[in-house]
Amino acid sequence: MPQAETLHTTTITSAIGPLFLAASSHGLVALEFDARLPGQQSIRSNPRDLRDEKKGLTFEESARVMQPYLTELEEYFAGERHEFSFPLDLRGTDFQLACWRALLAIPYGETRSYADIARAVGKPNAFRAVGMANNRNPIAIVVPCHRVIASDGGLCGYGGGLDVKRKLLELEGALSGTLAA
Repeated sequence: MPQAETLHTTTITSAIGPLFLAASSHGLVALEFDARLPGQQSIRSNPRDLRDEKKGLTFEESARVMQPYLTELEEYFAGERHEFSFPLDLRGTDFQLACWRALLAIPYGETRSYADIARAVGKPNAFRAVGMANNRNPIAIVVPCHRVIASDGGLCGYGGGLDVKRKLLELEGALSGTLAA
């Protein structure tokens, strides 16, 4: 049986509620809303269970190892940081990775539509698949799926809920008249 991978973890309190973070030796693997919606993706099978043998992962609480991530997130929520500099360890299908990289290219304070992301990954008709890739994004906020809006300019689905999406866009100064309504 292969050795389980150990991820360092911590849970922090933020302006939008508790956040769970997990990192490998290569970078941040997960940033999740601690209060998950039913059916929402998670690296953890159960937030109260720090073992997940099915995924070959073990979790080790380590605020010290996670401090660089925490520092940048605190700066982000204080409005002092517009880009994250820590490494990411993105894990997904080729299509998901392409979508998540396209999200990383959306500048702070700007938004894109699902159709914009579909065009950016070379699949102009795959806006629904882009939506599903966003839904599976394991690193909320840092991989900014909150910056993706409907083609009509309105807010639409977000793992943390629309109120959290609105707060993040407000923090970034990205709320237009349509989005603010």
